Amino acid sequence: MAKRKTKKRASGEGLVRKRPDGRWEARITVGIDPVTGKPKFKHFYGKTQAEAIEKRDAYLTAVRTGTYVEPQKILFGEWVNRWLELFVKPKVRQSTYAKYQINTRTHIVPALGHIELQKLATEHIQEFYNEKAQTHSSSVIAILHQIINGSLKQAVKQRVILNNPAEYTERPQVKYREVEPLTEEEVTKFLEAARGDRLYAAFLLDLFTGLRRGELLALRWSDVDFKAGTITVRESLSRVEIEPGKTELVFSEPKTESGKRTIPLLPEVVQELKRHKARQNEERLFFGREYEDNDLVFCTSTGKPIDPRNFLRKLKSILKKTGLREEIRVHTLRHTFGNAIAQAGENPRNLQALMGHADIRTTLGTYCHSGLDDKRRAVEKLSSLLNVAPKRQ
Repeated sequence: MAKRKTKKRASGEGLVRKRPDGRWEARITVGIDPVTGKPKFKHFYGKTQAEAIEKRDAYLTAVRTGTYVEPQKILFGEWVNRWLELFVKPKVRQSTYAKYQINTRTHIVPALGHIELQKLATEHIQEFYNEKAQTHSSSVIAILHQIINGSLKQAVKQRVILNNPAEYTERPQVKYREVEPLTEEEVTKFLEAARGDRLYAAFLLDLFTGLRRGELLALRWSDVDFKAGTITVRESLSRVEIEPGKTELVFSEPKTESGKRTIPLLPEVVQELKRHKARQNEERLFFGREYEDNDLVFCTSTGKPIDPRNFLRKLKSILKKTGLREEIRVHTLRHTFGNAIAQAGENPRNLQALMGHADIRTTLGTYCHSGLDDKRRAVEKLSSLLNVAPKRQ
């Protein structure tokens, strides 16, 4: 039987042949093995000669134009966790890393983790965002996008994928879940119920400064200037996951410079803080050596930091006494302050500084809403111009 001929092609095109199993193979040399010194080959297979050649030519074109990426079987879930560990963890605060980890584990990996990184498409990510928008806020969608987009950007840099499919997604419309501020009647009712509690000063301070929960619980006496009647925000307290299943309380600086701010206090709030400090000194004397002095304004009876979760539980226990709506959270107190300042007609820039927002758009979008009465007052301010406008004859 005559020996089958293999067709040798032009330089750089390698070898094309029909295999014993009936498939066609195109083979090219892609370098020399540094260990053995022997040539390294790349193989392309097809049911027909044309199909094998087409695959080979597509590869050569991709290499020549710089658009080739080596096929890999890594799953997106593996990649995003590797990215978090190698590229995110060394650069961000522990609390931020923990937040990324939790969102990756609870949202991203269950939905997208099983897809091969090189097969992850814009459609996969867009469907994921659309689904999450049904039950989560725009801020959660933004965090998920930061994680997915950031990990895929790194994959492009490392030539694991050619393009970032997250770049072509659109943020879905999220039904705005507005935080309803407390009414004057609700504020009065709440403060009356909280008045006898050892943390009454904390709730009062939050209502009249708009501090975030972590900022409130990280406040130290060295941050309080009784003479000037101000407090200065320098830290935040949060419970972060340091490893799967293990968390701890961590003090950290604000994420942005705008988070570090000095806030003036009403005289009534200053007086309540002084009373609170006196009661805290009594606790210090009572517990003696057991007392852990961290200079915290709001702490446990033995001086230890208050777990943010326990602070929320305390708020809930007070709310039960009042019959106020169950959806009230610590953030509601902050929102009540911001809303009151905005309703008073304060300059949005001043409100931004008080709230510690890095972006004025956050302030405007959250607190500065314009109703018909607001628009009417704005237009009426132009009435004085009618006095100088030329009269019609």
